[in-house]
Amino acid sequence: MADDVTPKPKGGKLKKILLFGVVILVVVAATAATTFYFFGGTQQPAAAEDDPALPQLRPREDATDEQITAATRAARRGRVDPRVFQATYIPVTDNFTSNLKGGGAFVQIGLALSTYYDDQVVANVETHQMAIRSAVLMTLAEQDPVLITTTQGKEQLKQQLTVAINRVLEQREGFGGIDSVYFTSLVTQ
Repeated sequence: MADDVTPKPKGGKLKKILLFGVVILVVVAATAATTFYFFGGTQQPAAAEDDPALPQLRPREDATDEQITAATRAARRGRVDPRVFQATYIPVTDNFTSNLKGGGAFVQIGLALSTYYDDQVVANVETHQMAIRSAVLMTLAEQDPVLITTTQGKEQLKQQLTVAINRVLEQREGFGGIDSVYFTSLVTQ
């Protein structure tokens, strides 16, 4: 019976292959994360020096050149300084009415948008108002009727609407530029 015992393979080669695969996976993930951090994410495209055809940040009249330069760099990372740049508010004509998720309740809202960029963003919003209205209605239809009545739910909805509107503008114009969405009216039932 002692002759029937066969030595078990140690799997050294398999362990090396698996280890090499894990190392490669970690390197690829780190490279992707670094690329996303520096070149992607939710930040707006760099406008001022890179492409003068894109909307430009609108500085306040009392902002100094040094403040504008530093704040422009920060804006490229997604942080617009309202002490340096002037906000423009864009009222959205007509309210939005939509059924909420599940169909048993509905919401009616009025909106205004804000941007720290020049009038090109305002013109883009006007040009693509039908696509923006559709994106807003689609976003509203996905809302939980209970959550939307809370302050947290309303803040979450504002963020979702900002993303949806910027996505429409980015797809059609190559640049979003909407900083925030504001409710001018909000009724749920």
